[in-house]
Amino acid sequence: MEPIRVALQATDPLSHAGLANILQAREGFRLLPRTGRSEADVLVVATDRLTAEIIASLRRAAGEMPAPVVLVVNEITESELLTAVECRVVAVLPRAAVTAERLTQSITAAAQGGGVLPSNLVGELLKHVQRLQREVVTPSGISSAGLTQREVDVLRLMADGLDTNEIAGKLCYSERTVKNVIYGVTHRLKLRNRSHAVAYALRSGII
Repeated sequence: MEPIRVALQATDPLSHAGLANILQAREGFRLLPRTGRSEADVLVVATDRLTAEIIASLRRAAGEMPAPVVLVVNEITESELLTAVECRVVAVLPRAAVTAERLTQSITAAAQGGGVLPSNLVGELLKHVQRLQREVVTPSGISSAGLTQREVDVLRLMADGLDTNEIAGKLCYSERTVKNVIYGVTHRLKLRNRSHAVAYALRSGII
């Protein structure tokens, strides 16, 4: 198995040296030089607080490379967490609780598409998502998959085996409207045909 390529960024030399020592002593990880960070599988950032400068740095990094970020930080607020998540942060480790095991587990989880967040912050993040759902998504008539209720209704009837004419009759739409809805869904979600659209909706739990 290829080692996980890790880029390291710290606001003080002591933190940088400590984290580097942990990674260099563990098999399965390769610490990249600063000039090679664009090739990183995971970026580890260590800082006291999420200052404006650090946030700007995270945003630059997100634009330069697709790597997820493991954030080692002294303290972080709910609003700072939301900003961090927007900057590809998938794991947050309190600096005082960092161990070699927790650091390497978090990096491995990030490299595999997962994440690690303190339980209290997960709760706050979920509350924020629920607020967005309640205040923005639901009033707009959009599902969690980005589909309108009309699109969901058409997909559900397609899954029941109805043709365009039957769907139009059931929903009191014209056939042209139904065809436009189907085209809009398949084109926007890059689906090949009606069967693919139904399969996507079923797998995603939309219908």
